[in-house]
Amino acid sequence: MRYQICVSGATSREGGKETNKIAYEVGQVIAQRGATLVTGATIGLPHYAAMGANSIEKRVGAVVGFSPAESLREHVVTFRLPTEEFDYINFTGMQYIGRGIDLVRSSDALILIGGRMGSLHELSTALESRKVCGVLLESGGVADYAKTLVEHVESPAAKDIIYHTEPDQLVSAVIERLHDIYGDMSSDFERSSSSIQV
Repeated sequence: MRYQICVSGATSREGGKETNKIAYEVGQVIAQRGATLVTGATIGLPHYAAMGANSIEKRVGAVVGFSPAESLREHVVTFRLPTEEFDYINFTGMQYIGRGIDLVRSSDALILIGGRMGSLHELSTALESRKVCGVLLESGGVADYAKTLVEHVESPAAKDIIYHTEPDQLVSAVIERLHDIYGDMSSDFERSSSSIQV
């Protein structure tokens, strides 16, 4: 099954080289595992993840962006956001706040790298939506405060957050959790794909 994994992280143009490299690696691992990478079609860490996914030759999963803009023109001219790393961009027209909800709700899981307030909003949305959540510790920002935050602010799904310091192991753990959740559907997917006539 091709899961849709959202990467959330700071959109600052001033991300440290090490954190950018980590986001790039997360994108690569998601693509190598055959999942679809979903981001906010934006700059910063999500952009590095998209570039990482695109660096994998013969990747199976797509790279999908959820734009705050309502059109390609607004995406490029008004928001000044990238396009070339994406196989498909959903122009939500919902600005940044609304886009974040649509982005997370359309994904099977969320991986948080670094992050500012927008990423905190996406993590909160993912937890409230009972999505699989992975947090990359030691990546700065919200990610490094997530454990402390959920210890002090009640969220029933917080106990299920997956924490790791290694990008490849975090992605693997997230995918394993998705296998646990969707394992009972694998025969349905096999049946539906075998019934497709070419």
